[in-house]
Amino acid sequence: MAINKDTQLCISISARPSNFGTTFHNYLYQKLGLDFIYKAFQVQDVEHAVKGVRALGIRGCAVSMPHKESCMPFVDEISESAAAIQSVNTIVNDNGYLKAYNTDYIAIYKLIEKYQLDNTKSVIVHGSGGMAKAVVAAFKNSGFNRLKVYARNAETGKNLAALYGFEYISSLDHQQAEILVNVTPIGMKGGKDELTLAFPEHLIKAAETAFDVVAMPVETPFIKSAERFGKQVISGAEVIVLQAVEQFELYTHQRPSDELVIEAGNVARETVRK
Repeated sequence: MAINKDTQLCISISARPSNFGTTFHNYLYQKLGLDFIYKAFQVQDVEHAVKGVRALGIRGCAVSMPHKESCMPFVDEISESAAAIQSVNTIVNDNGYLKAYNTDYIAIYKLIEKYQLDNTKSVIVHGSGGMAKAVVAAFKNSGFNRLKVYARNAETGKNLAALYGFEYISSLDHQQAEILVNVTPIGMKGGKDELTLAFPEHLIKAAETAFDVVAMPVETPFIKSAERFGKQVISGAEVIVLQAVEQFELYTHQRPSDELVIEAGNVARETVRK
């Protein structure tokens, strides 16, 4: 579809833009015949970027690090998903009224439901960054009470655990949990820990479910190890696609079929690999 005066613009603002969201959204716009276009922007001045969303009538805006918290004073309303973790990754513009959401939180919450994770089970979350906050909050609000946070950065790990009333652990030695969640870059393609396990093998053997938020590659060393031991696995590829399709629906009020979402996710991942 040719760009015209009525074409609706959606954008992303980030310090380090990725092609995943750009490809994912534009692929679905084209397949569904929607008069939308999506463009990523590298942004330092978050205040004027968000004010530009309002002033220019930009329909939607994805927000990535380091702007997820600093953008909040410049919107009109904080949804329940963003309020749960005081962090924003999506802004929707309805005729100049800006409402903020966090579809990372929504994605984790929905995956907990999809895989019917039992909230009486024990959980260890490895990580203490922004995404770890979304994960811990989603588990908390899904009724999990037996959760521990482990992080190499003791200060941020303790702060995250205390924020939601959980325990911080300084080591994975002598620990055990039924659900293991990696929310660190460990296992990420091209990272310094690309070939490293996010959890010791003895923990993976004893667990029931391995949940990794790393999206590239789909099968991290952690996921591969869990599959080898016959564990239930939830991959970061599911997280990144689900949070993106939640954004897509907020912008367009349309929910693509599961088949089309998978197709768009595969195309977007292939673009990022190149």
